[in-house]
Amino acid sequence: MSPAARLRGLEPDWLSDPKVWRTEVLAGLVVALALIPEAISFSIIAGVDPAIGLFASFTMAVTIAIVGGRRAMISAATGAVALVIAPLNREHGFGYLVAAVILAGAFQIVLGMLGVARLMRFVPRSVMVGFVNALAILIFMAQVPEMTDVPWPVYPLIVGGLVLMVLFPKVTTVIPAPLVSIVVLTVLTVAAGIAVPTVGDKGALPSSLPTPGLPDVPFTLDTLTVVAPYAFAMALVGLMESLMTAKLVDDITDTRSNKTRESIGQGIANIVTGFFGGMGGCAMIGQTMINVRVSGARTRLSTFLAGAFLMVLCIAFGPVVSDLPMAALVAVMVMVSLGTFDWHSIAPRTLRRMPAGEITVMVLTVAVVVATHNLAIGVVVGSLTAMVVFAKRVAHLAEVTAVVDPDGSEVVYRVTGELFFASSNDLVTQFDYATDPDRVVIDLSATHIWDASSVAALDAIETKYAQRGKTVEITGLNDPSAHLHGKLSGELAGSH
Repeated sequence: MSPAARLRGLEPDWLSDPKVWRTEVLAGLVVALALIPEAISFSIIAGVDPAIGLFASFTMAVTIAIVGGRRAMISAATGAVALVIAPLNREHGFGYLVAAVILAGAFQIVLGMLGVARLMRFVPRSVMVGFVNALAILIFMAQVPEMTDVPWPVYPLIVGGLVLMVLFPKVTTVIPAPLVSIVVLTVLTVAAGIAVPTVGDKGALPSSLPTPGLPDVPFTLDTLTVVAPYAFAMALVGLMESLMTAKLVDDITDTRSNKTRESIGQGIANIVTGFFGGMGGCAMIGQTMINVRVSGARTRLSTFLAGAFLMVLCIAFGPVVSDLPMAALVAVMVMVSLGTFDWHSIAPRTLRRMPAGEITVMVLTVAVVVATHNLAIGVVVGSLTAMVVFAKRVAHLAEVTAVVDPDGSEVVYRVTGELFFASSNDLVTQFDYATDPDRVVIDLSATHIWDASSVAALDAIETKYAQRGKTVEITGLNDPSAHLHGKLSGELAGSH
């Protein structure tokens, strides 16, 4: 095989596929258009100039396209991050905010190397469904201010945009329906002189590229003390949202992503963003849904172009972009929210078959996210609730059956099920200490010891028999259980 042929074999398939190029380029353009008003809105939440949010979206998207672990996922300035760092900017100034973004990136790299991404396996499906439904609700709720106290033409424009996005794919899927909708509504409002809110009303667009520099703060321990708590909170929120979004894209595309690389990539992107004076960010669920689900993008190219187009649109086509009617972008986001919501999860047939605990976890996740506007808090609360529901369900799975020797000299207790803190609490009460013969055998061949609580329970049982002058023999332990029991037995305070 020639060197040229070998190189061609290493190329991604999309490099030689014009159809994929077209899909990725148009998807990047649609995402860039939708990013502009959102980045400006998040800048307002954080209390910074609109250009700061736009710069952050540009540097986050371009950097994560190269170093991220999930292809086609969009990272940019987000509301979750803006909420975390807004108090720091308000109380200490913009320099401290930038320092926090850089430090948050460093924290994310460390957490990524420590394997924080592996914690995603502990997020149950019911929490994931709640997360998806909650973000769909949040995306819709974010559009409500754009639909209240506005001129009446906004409403028919939104409806027209939705109709276009539903019907246009029946004609052709070559051009993304959201892009067609944005262009048609923009041309209509400008040509007819319809006075409706536009992107330009959100704030001034930047006229030049961001320049690198160090944060304007004293490099002292006091500064670190002020910045570190906000940076750590931002790192956790950003990673949680990014990893959940990556998992969602994995499910939609039936492909796997490298969550550890994504965690480290988020850190690198935030460090780059901080040095360019941006407000930091993480994965954007709404924009990712536009890119992956609505536009059909699947490669890093769409992510890179979303950031690149964002700056081109702002700098080279600022006056044109400023004339985009907000109604067109609202229609796109409403369509995204409707497409993101898992309607099957709330169908009566599904609810009838689903265990009550699973439904509770899903509803609680949605409620917490919608109440706090923070996806990370909702996921943590939902996951903890799911663990409690699970622990309660399996707490009574450990069963004890007794077989007395015919001559009455020995009793064998056979324990089945898993022994851990919840199930071992009832274990001590299932033995007949007073009337059992002098020799007691506890057969644990059909169980597994998971924690110190179980060892303490077995110690308590031995102690109760010993107080009555009876001997206990524990048999059948598998190797991990025997190791844990041997290491902890007799060493746990309160077990006697």
